[in-house]
Amino acid sequence: MSYTQPPSRSTSGIHYFAEGWRLISRPGIKRYVVLPLLVNVLLMGSAFWWLFSRLGDWIPAMMSHVPDWLQWLSYLLWPLAVISVLLVFSYLFSTITNLIAAPFCGLLAEQLEGSLTGKPLPDTGLLGIAKDLPRIMAREWRKLMYYLPRALLLLALYFVPGIGQTVAPVLWFLFSAWMLAIQYCDYPFDNHKVSFADMRRALRQHKTDNLQFGALVSLFTMIPILNLVILPVAVCGATAMWVDRYRSQFVR
Repeated sequence: MSYTQPPSRSTSGIHYFAEGWRLISRPGIKRYVVLPLLVNVLLMGSAFWWLFSRLGDWIPAMMSHVPDWLQWLSYLLWPLAVISVLLVFSYLFSTITNLIAAPFCGLLAEQLEGSLTGKPLPDTGLLGIAKDLPRIMAREWRKLMYYLPRALLLLALYFVPGIGQTVAPVLWFLFSAWMLAIQYCDYPFDNHKVSFADMRRALRQHKTDNLQFGALVSLFTMIPILNLVILPVAVCGATAMWVDRYRSQFVR
């Protein structure tokens, strides 16, 4: 399906992130929130418990790479090192969680779209999820192949003295924000069989708003307790964005 420029909208990514929190309790939707929420609580909770138990060893190791001429900035570089670890691992953990929860996230996006548009999609249930599983996993693999080479390049910057403690955390945060916008917006796009390339072109038309949305998701993924519920919130916010901005361009 070819992509045409979506209509201009003034609503920001911040608005859609806030909408996600409101929509998870929408009547008729709450039961579809349960499964992705459960997956997120179990995996993200365990992952962050393990991460915080290791920070005491990792941060001094990272700081040992700071060159002598930057030692006077150590009081600033220490929190940057902590933020860097949280950024990298929060995205890695959320990637694994999203891979496992992808079928349930797609179902949540599908049902919320029907509720928002007044045009309910068929309730495929667990049998429909099972039939769609190969396509869903292929799509997740496509996203992973887009992500990995860029992530490895950014991770390599962390081992460059000076740059690794200053520039790399900023670049990683922006990259994570963009990837999280792609990750969560992809669920409603994929429900309508919109290609990955067409979806990325569509999102780039409102890149600032999508970066806002992804940045907020990234920040909340690093916050204990709140990160346990962020997955369904992000799916709902991204689905609301799809309905408002992109649906009319791809659904006839």
